[in-house]
Amino acid sequence: MSDCLFCKIIAGEIPANVVLRDHGFVAFHDINPKAPVHILVVPERHVVSIADVAELSETERAAMGPFIARVAAAAGVESGGYRVATNAGPNARQEIMHLHWHVLGGALLSQSM
Repeated sequence: MSDCLFCKIIAGEIPANVVLRDHGFVAFHDINPKAPVHILVVPERHVVSIADVAELSETERAAMGPFIARVAAAAGVESGGYRVATNAGPNARQEIMHLHWHVLGGALLSQSM
């Protein structure tokens, strides 16, 4: 999608600090981190939110969870623990309408979301 920030990052049109790229997903550091480690995981295919995850292939859906776990391991937060969250729609405060997962860790996180 031509006007999507994450699609532009995926295409290399906008620079990003990429952590991992594999199996149709890209992980990169959030430019406005909410924790010492804050990485965004996005599918290369444009999908608006988790509500539209059926638009991903079965292979992509199967790879999503393991990819997120690999990102956490690559970021060094696997042993101490981390949070994975996604937002769907404006009431959940989804700001960029491209499915993305927040991987947060590196410190004791707040009890509130």
